[in-house]
Amino acid sequence: MVWGAMSAAGEMPKCLKSSVKYPQSVMVWGAMSAAGVGPLCFIKGRVNAASYQEILEHFMLPSAEKLYGDEDFVFQHDLAPAHSAKTTGKWFTDHGITVLNWPANSPDLNPIENLWDIVKRKLRDARPNTLDELKAAIEASWASITPQQCHRLIASMPRRIEAVISEKGFPTKY
Repeated sequence: MVWGAMSAAGEMPKCLKSSVKYPQSVMVWGAMSAAGVGPLCFIKGRVNAASYQEILEHFMLPSAEKLYGDEDFVFQHDLAPAHSAKTTGKWFTDHGITVLNWPANSPDLNPIENLWDIVKRKLRDARPNTLDELKAAIEASWASITPQQCHRLIASMPRRIEAVISEKGFPTKY
């Protein structure tokens, strides 16, 4: 299972100039596997270890149940401070969940980054004007992600790894 967070902002049509200095934005947590996506969590404020563990408890575990049932899985996330905190590591150990050993600064190896790009591309046509419209557009875009799209992204992992090795750790096409 791969998880990721995305920040999205509503966009004004190019012919209009917004009088708002900062467009509304939202932080979103989501999980995917080769079987599809789990539910989204809209995050308020900054994520620390405690709030991340709440997300894991209330969103990741139900996602894992939906996507894997009783089967074992390996969880992938990046090395954000909330993810690499000792208490978060203990949370995973206490729940019997294996976490993928993750190299720092390696978005090329995280297929959910490509999934967030798909979601963001679908949002370009939505043109939400309010925070509620933005959230609804994100949910609709996320709901349109097919299990086949997720499967293709997960199946690309061996090629991603080969590309990163071939490029000696430098950016790849992924």
